[in-house]
Amino acid sequence: MARVTMTIRPGADSVLHLWDITVRRGKTLLLDSLSWNVNADHRWVILGPNGAGKTTLLQIAAAQMHPTSGRAHVLGERLGAVDMMALRSRIGLSSAALAARVPAEETVIDVVVSAGYGVLGRWRERYDEMDFDRARELLEAMGISRLADRLYGTLSEGERKRALAARALMTDPELLLLDEPAAGLDLGGREDLLARLSRLALDRAAPATVLVTHHVEEIPLAFSHLLLLREGRVVAAGPIEETLTASALSETFGMPLLLDRRDGRFFAHAN
Repeated sequence: MARVTMTIRPGADSVLHLWDITVRRGKTLLLDSLSWNVNADHRWVILGPNGAGKTTLLQIAAAQMHPTSGRAHVLGERLGAVDMMALRSRIGLSSAALAARVPAEETVIDVVVSAGYGVLGRWRERYDEMDFDRARELLEAMGISRLADRLYGTLSEGERKRALAARALMTDPELLLLDEPAAGLDLGGREDLLARLSRLALDRAAPATVLVTHHVEEIPLAFSHLLLLREGRVVAAGPIEETLTASALSETFGMPLLLDRRDGRFFAHAN
Protein backbone atom coordinates (compact mmCIF):
# COMPACT_ATOMS: atom_id res chain seq x y z
CA MET A 1 0.00 0.00 0.00
CA ALA A 2 1.37 3.40 -0.93
CA ARG A 3 1.99 5.68 2.02
CA VAL A 4 -0.08 8.86 2.22
CA THR A 5 2.00 11.99 2.77
CA MET A 6 0.17 14.88 4.40
CA THR A 7 1.25 18.27 5.66
CA ILE A 8 -0.05 18.33 9.23
CA ARG A 9 0.36 21.50 11.24
CA PRO A 10 -1.22 22.29 14.61
CA GLY A 11 -3.10 25.56 14.89
CA ALA A 12 -4.62 27.56 17.69
CA ASP A 13 -7.77 25.43 17.42
CA SER A 14 -5.96 22.07 17.44
CA VAL A 15 -7.14 19.67 20.17
CA LEU A 16 -5.32 16.59 18.88
CA HIS A 17 -2.06 16.70 16.98
CA LEU A 18 -0.10 13.57 16.09
CA TRP A 19 3.12 13.76 14.13
CA ASP A 20 4.82 10.69 12.65
CA ILE A 21 3.73 8.44 15.51
CA THR A 22 4.54 4.73 15.56
CA VAL A 23 3.29 2.12 18.01
CA ARG A 24 5.06 -1.23 18.29
CA ARG A 25 4.27 -4.20 20.47
CA GLY A 26 7.11 -6.67 20.16
CA LYS A 27 7.56 -7.25 16.45
CA THR A 28 4.03 -6.09 15.64
CA LEU A 29 3.58 -2.63 14.14
CA LEU A 30 0.20 -1.28 15.24
CA LEU A 31 0.57 2.27 13.90
CA ASP A 32 3.09 3.20 11.23
CA SER A 33 4.36 6.80 10.87
CA LEU A 34 0.89 8.28 11.29
CA SER A 35 0.22 12.03 11.30
CA TRP A 36 -3.18 13.57 12.05
CA ASN A 37 -4.68 16.82 13.30
CA VAL A 38 -8.12 17.44 14.83
CA ASN A 39 -9.46 20.95 15.40
CA ALA A 40 -12.01 22.02 17.98
CA ASP A 41 -14.84 22.29 15.44
CA HIS A 42 -14.09 18.97 13.71
CA ARG A 43 -16.29 15.87 13.83
CA TRP A 44 -14.11 12.97 12.65
CA VAL A 45 -14.90 9.38 11.73
CA ILE A 46 -12.13 6.76 11.79
CA LEU A 47 -13.02 3.95 9.39
CA GLY A 48 -11.16 0.75 8.65
CA PRO A 49 -11.18 -3.06 8.85
CA ASN A 50 -10.35 -5.18 11.88
CA GLY A 51 -6.69 -4.84 12.79
CA ALA A 52 -6.31 -1.47 11.07
CA GLY A 53 -5.14 0.24 14.27
CA LYS A 54 -8.35 2.14 15.05
CA THR A 55 -8.51 1.19 18.73
CA THR A 56 -4.80 1.86 19.22
CA LEU A 57 -5.19 5.30 17.67
CA LEU A 58 -8.14 6.05 19.94
CA GLN A 59 -6.09 5.01 22.99
CA ILE A 60 -3.42 7.53 22.02
CA ALA A 61 -6.09 10.22 21.58
CA ALA A 62 -7.57 9.30 24.99
CA ALA A 63 -4.16 9.65 26.69
CA GLN A 64 -4.34 5.96 27.61
CA MET A 65 -1.18 5.03 25.73
CA HIS A 66 2.11 6.61 24.63
CA PRO A 67 3.39 6.18 21.08
CA THR A 68 6.62 4.24 20.68
CA SER A 69 8.00 7.12 18.65
CA GLY A 70 6.79 10.42 17.22
CA ARG A 71 5.03 13.34 18.90
CA ALA A 72 1.51 13.26 20.31
CA HIS A 73 -0.18 16.40 21.64
CA VAL A 74 -3.63 16.09 23.22
CA LEU A 75 -5.46 19.27 24.28
CA GLY A 76 -2.21 21.18 23.97
CA GLU A 77 -0.25 18.79 26.19
CA ARG A 78 2.51 16.50 24.96
CA LEU A 79 2.13 12.88 26.00
CA GLY A 80 5.13 11.88 28.06
CA ALA A 81 5.48 15.36 29.59
CA VAL A 82 2.14 15.77 31.35
CA ASP A 83 0.10 14.27 34.20
CA MET A 84 -1.92 11.70 32.24
CA MET A 85 -4.65 11.41 34.88
CA ALA A 86 -5.29 15.15 34.83
CA LEU A 87 -5.38 15.12 31.03
CA ARG A 88 -7.84 12.22 30.90
CA SER A 89 -10.30 14.21 33.01
CA ARG A 90 -10.67 16.60 30.06
CA ILE A 91 -11.54 13.80 27.62
CA GLY A 92 -14.87 12.00 27.26
CA LEU A 93 -14.46 8.34 26.28
CA SER A 94 -16.91 5.57 25.46
CA SER A 95 -15.34 2.22 24.58
CA ALA A 96 -15.82 -1.53 24.90
CA ALA A 97 -12.92 -1.72 27.37
CA LEU A 98 -14.60 0.85 29.59
CA ALA A 99 -17.96 -0.93 29.31
CA ALA A 100 -16.40 -4.17 30.59
CA ARG A 101 -15.19 -2.42 33.76
CA VAL A 102 -18.54 -0.97 34.86
CA PRO A 103 -19.93 -2.87 37.89
CA ALA A 104 -23.10 -4.74 36.94
CA GLU A 105 -24.83 -3.63 40.17
CA GLU A 106 -24.29 0.09 39.49
CA THR A 107 -27.40 2.11 38.62
CA VAL A 108 -27.39 3.86 35.27
CA ILE A 109 -27.63 7.33 36.85
CA ASP A 110 -24.58 6.53 38.99
CA VAL A 111 -22.64 5.25 35.97
CA VAL A 112 -23.12 8.68 34.41
CA VAL A 113 -22.67 10.93 37.44
CA SER A 114 -19.52 9.15 38.65
CA ALA A 115 -17.67 10.43 35.58
CA GLY A 116 -17.23 13.64 37.59
CA TYR A 117 -14.68 11.85 39.76
CA GLY A 118 -13.40 9.61 36.98
CA VAL A 119 -14.41 6.46 38.86
CA LEU A 120 -16.39 3.36 37.99
CA GLY A 121 -18.52 2.23 40.89
CA ARG A 122 -19.67 4.80 43.46
CA TRP A 123 -18.11 4.68 46.89
CA ARG A 124 -17.78 7.77 49.12
CA GLU A 125 -17.83 10.56 46.55
CA ARG A 126 -20.24 13.41 47.16
CA TYR A 127 -22.50 14.76 44.41
CA ASP A 128 -25.05 17.55 44.57
CA GLU A 129 -28.44 17.76 42.89
CA MET A 130 -26.99 19.75 39.99
CA ASP A 131 -24.79 16.77 39.14
CA PHE A 132 -27.77 14.44 39.05
CA ASP A 133 -29.79 16.94 37.01
CA ARG A 134 -26.95 17.08 34.48
CA ALA A 135 -26.81 13.27 34.34
CA ARG A 136 -30.56 13.04 33.77
CA GLU A 137 -30.37 15.61 30.96
CA LEU A 138 -27.70 13.55 29.22
CA LEU A 139 -29.66 10.32 29.63
CA GLU A 140 -32.63 12.12 28.09
CA ALA A 141 -30.42 13.31 25.21
CA MET A 142 -29.41 9.69 24.60
CA GLY A 143 -33.01 8.49 24.75
CA ILE A 144 -32.72 6.37 27.90
CA SER A 145 -33.93 8.62 30.73
CA ARG A 146 -36.44 5.90 31.66
CA LEU A 147 -33.50 3.64 32.59
CA ALA A 148 -31.91 5.98 35.13
CA ASP A 149 -32.66 3.72 38.11
CA ARG A 150 -32.03 0.41 36.35
CA LEU A 151 -28.93 -1.66 37.12
CA TYR A 152 -26.27 -1.43 34.45
CA GLY A 153 -25.99 -5.23 34.33
CA THR A 154 -29.63 -5.54 33.22
CA LEU A 155 -29.21 -3.31 30.14
CA SER A 156 -28.96 -4.50 26.58
CA GLU A 157 -25.73 -3.83 24.70
CA GLY A 158 -27.29 -0.90 22.87
CA GLU A 159 -28.59 0.61 26.12
CA ARG A 160 -25.14 0.27 27.69
CA LYS A 161 -23.57 2.13 24.79
CA ARG A 162 -26.03 4.98 25.21
CA ALA A 163 -25.36 5.13 28.95
CA LEU A 164 -21.62 5.32 28.33
CA ALA A 165 -22.09 8.02 25.70
CA ALA A 166 -23.99 10.05 28.30
CA ARG A 167 -21.19 9.41 30.80
CA ALA A 168 -18.59 10.57 28.28
CA LEU A 169 -20.36 13.95 28.07
CA MET A 170 -20.88 14.36 31.83
CA THR A 171 -17.79 16.49 32.49
CA ASP A 172 -18.23 18.80 29.47
CA PRO A 173 -15.11 17.33 27.81
CA GLU A 174 -12.95 19.21 25.35
CA LEU A 175 -12.57 16.05 23.27
CA LEU A 176 -15.18 13.30 22.85
CA LEU A 177 -14.11 9.82 21.70
CA LEU A 178 -16.70 7.19 20.74
CA ASP A 179 -15.49 3.69 19.92
CA GLU A 180 -18.06 1.88 17.73
CA PRO A 181 -21.12 3.40 19.46
CA ALA A 182 -23.57 1.74 17.04
CA ALA A 183 -22.05 -1.77 17.13
CA GLY A 184 -24.52 -4.40 18.32
CA LEU A 185 -27.59 -2.18 17.96
CA ASP A 186 -30.63 -3.30 16.04
CA LEU A 187 -31.73 -1.23 13.05
CA GLY A 188 -34.10 1.01 15.00
CA GLY A 189 -31.62 1.55 17.80
CA ARG A 190 -28.83 2.35 15.38
CA GLU A 191 -30.86 4.89 13.44
CA ASP A 192 -32.08 6.58 16.59
CA LEU A 193 -28.55 6.82 18.01
CA LEU A 194 -27.09 8.15 14.76
CA ALA A 195 -29.78 10.84 14.67
CA ARG A 196 -28.87 11.88 18.20
CA LEU A 197 -25.16 11.96 17.36
CA SER A 198 -25.94 14.07 14.30
CA ARG A 199 -27.76 16.61 16.45
CA LEU A 200 -24.82 16.67 18.84
CA ALA A 201 -22.41 17.23 15.94
CA LEU A 202 -24.42 20.25 14.81
CA ASP A 203 -24.22 21.86 18.25
CA ARG A 204 -21.53 24.52 18.14
CA ALA A 205 -20.95 24.08 21.86
CA ALA A 206 -20.22 20.35 21.44
CA PRO A 207 -16.62 19.21 21.82
CA ALA A 208 -14.40 18.01 19.01
CA THR A 209 -15.58 14.46 18.35
CA VAL A 210 -13.93 11.31 17.00
CA LEU A 211 -16.07 8.27 16.20
CA VAL A 212 -14.65 4.86 15.29
CA THR A 213 -16.58 2.42 13.09
CA HIS A 214 -16.19 -0.42 10.58
CA HIS A 215 -19.18 0.60 8.48
CA VAL A 216 -19.92 3.64 6.31
CA GLU A 217 -23.61 3.14 7.16
CA GLU A 218 -22.77 4.15 10.73
CA ILE A 219 -21.40 7.59 9.81
CA PRO A 220 -23.80 10.14 11.33
CA LEU A 221 -24.98 13.08 9.29
CA ALA A 222 -23.13 16.33 10.09
CA PHE A 223 -19.80 14.63 10.75
CA SER A 224 -17.23 16.63 8.84
CA HIS A 225 -14.00 14.63 8.41
CA LEU A 226 -12.86 11.08 7.69
CA LEU A 227 -9.69 9.12 8.41
CA LEU A 228 -9.35 5.85 6.46
CA LEU A 229 -6.95 3.44 8.13
CA ARG A 230 -5.41 0.14 7.01
CA GLU A 231 -2.58 -1.84 8.64
CA GLY A 232 -1.70 1.09 10.85
CA ARG A 233 -1.29 3.53 7.97
CA VAL A 234 -3.43 6.37 6.68
CA VAL A 235 -5.06 5.59 3.34
CA ALA A 236 -6.75 8.99 3.12
CA ALA A 237 -7.80 11.78 5.48
CA GLY A 238 -9.75 15.00 5.12
CA PRO A 239 -13.28 16.34 4.65
CA ILE A 240 -15.74 13.49 4.12
CA GLU A 241 -17.06 14.97 0.89
CA GLU A 242 -13.59 14.71 -0.67
CA THR A 243 -12.16 11.68 1.13
CA LEU A 244 -14.90 9.04 1.07
CA THR A 245 -14.71 7.60 -2.45
CA ALA A 246 -15.20 4.10 -3.82
CA SER A 247 -11.50 3.83 -4.71
CA ALA A 248 -10.30 4.94 -1.28
CA LEU A 249 -12.80 2.62 0.43
CA SER A 250 -11.71 -0.30 -1.78
CA GLU A 251 -8.07 0.29 -0.88
CA THR A 252 -8.93 0.52 2.79
CA PHE A 253 -10.79 -2.80 2.89
CA GLY A 254 -8.68 -4.60 0.30
CA MET A 255 -11.50 -5.48 -2.10
CA PRO A 256 -13.52 -3.80 -4.88
CA LEU A 257 -16.35 -1.82 -3.32
CA LEU A 258 -19.10 0.39 -4.66
CA LEU A 259 -20.24 3.44 -2.72
CA ASP A 260 -23.74 4.92 -2.81
CA ARG A 261 -25.13 8.00 -1.15
CA ARG A 262 -28.78 8.67 -0.36
CA ASP A 263 -30.16 11.59 1.62
CA GLY A 264 -26.68 12.39 2.87
CA ARG A 265 -25.98 8.86 4.18
CA PHE A 266 -23.40 6.47 2.73
CA PHE A 267 -23.83 2.81 1.81
CA ALA A 268 -21.18 0.38 0.55
CA HIS A 269 -21.36 -3.04 -1.08
CA ALA A 270 -19.12 -5.38 -3.04
CA ASN A 271 -18.54 -4.66 -6.71
